[in-house]
Amino acid sequence: MWQTEHVIALLQSNFPDQKCEIVPFVTQGDKTLDKPLPAIGGKGLFTLELENALHAGTIDFAVHSLKDLPVEESGGLTLGAIIGRADVRDVIVAKNGWRLATLPQGATVGTSSLRRKAQLLMQRPDLNVQSIRGNVGTRVDKVVDGEFDAAVLAAAGLTRIGLEEHITEFLPAGIMLPAPGQGALAVQCRAGDTRVLELLAQIDCWDVRQSVSTERTFLHALDGGCSTPVGAYSEPLAVNDQPFFGLRGLVASADGTKVIRVQGVGDDPVALGEALAQDALGQGARELLDAE
Repeated sequence: MWQTEHVIALLQSNFPDQKCEIVPFVTQGDKTLDKPLPAIGGKGLFTLELENALHAGTIDFAVHSLKDLPVEESGGLTLGAIIGRADVRDVIVAKNGWRLATLPQGATVGTSSLRRKAQLLMQRPDLNVQSIRGNVGTRVDKVVDGEFDAAVLAAAGLTRIGLEEHITEFLPAGIMLPAPGQGALAVQCRAGDTRVLELLAQIDCWDVRQSVSTERTFLHALDGGCSTPVGAYSEPLAVNDQPFFGLRGLVASADGTKVIRVQGVGDDPVALGEALAQDALGQGARELLDAE
């Protein structure tokens, strides 16, 4: 809801007379809370109901966390805007102010992400990493109430709803590479809806779109999904006053014992993402992904 209200505020700052109505949805990913995300399919769990409503004309646009949006284009739909990026880092929320390095031996840490699990176990193979489900506030409560010693969440989710006081450590990308698209918001609409596309073009962030396109191309070229142990982070660079992009990518086994890291720089986001994916595949990434 915060994300949707934020997009509406941006639209109304550009079009003061534009009226917007919020239509809430409860998705399959929200309903099925008793199983880990990879076990219930991963792709489209948080987006399918909204995409169906777009196709039916029930809504005109849908707001997503970009990291939850499958990389495969849904026929007849497009991303009309990608909104400026919040903090891309993951964070530790833990009892007693614990950080990743100071968590007790064998501490129980909650995450529903294979990407986070793999990178946690790379650093601390002794940890007991368990699936944790529910919205951001629910996950924080499970730590506060002692059900988990700690949890790993996205910094953006906590700060957007004012729960940053619970963060005990921000994890740098060298320790926890974020998910492709993490921290960015995507606004999806019908590809032929000229009126909505013209509105959304006014709030689209070009630099962010290019960066996340690099990351999502890397994921797509690996044939990975939202729930696979793949991390990627791209940021704009200036090389001789020309726009370039740097990309760091990671593919890991879920137990953290095997990891492939790639990095590179280029001026074409799609070409860079594809090239580094081929580099990772050449190092055995397919075997790691097929094992999940």
